Amino acid sequence: MKALKLVRFVFWYEWSMWRSLYQWLFRRPLVRETGAKTFGYARLQTPVLIAFMVVSAIEVPILHLVLPWRTVQVISLVLGVWGVIWMIGILAILRVHPHVVAPSGLRVRNGLSVDIAIPWEAVAEIRLRNRTLEPGQKQPGELPISNFTNVDVTLREPLALPVPKGNKEPSTSFRFYADDADELVAHARTFVVAG
Repeated sequence: MKALKLVRFVFWYEWSMWRSLYQWLFRRPLVRETGAKTFGYARLQTPVLIAFMVVSAIEVPILHLVLPWRTVQVISLVLGVWGVIWMIGILAILRVHPHVVAPSGLRVRNGLSVDIAIPWEAVAEIRLRNRTLEPGQKQPGELPISNFTNVDVTLREPLALPVPKGNKEPSTSFRFYADDADELVAHARTFVVAG
């Protein structure tokens, strides 16, 4: 049963990666809600992904030249090219699933693994606050990127937020990272004040 679940997840992730790559390349609309504004969170992860892509792109032809067997050369070439495209797809996933500040609420994302919608009625305050977290010291309601958060959301009532690998206890605060945190907070405050 676990094997079947894993196979489904792998196929779903692969499909989502290719769909995200298509959306990113052909600039399909990221958000359809009127008045919504998107905010990225991939700035810290992009250099690492690019480094892996460059190393892999260099490794593919070198491995092709070094391997003496034709069948193994072809297999390694196909897997190497697929691996580079897959890493570009991961970057695409991060780009086409941004945080969203909309009239309906705040939507916080991290690729395909996190999609948290918080209505403005549940938000008491949103502010900038840069934090560096110790590895493995994640608290309930934290969604760091590379161990950093820079947006603090105070909730009116405790909510259990579906944060992966985090404590599922209800929390009255939520912290996450955004590339343009000051702009996100300024835009979000117009809805918090109005709400």
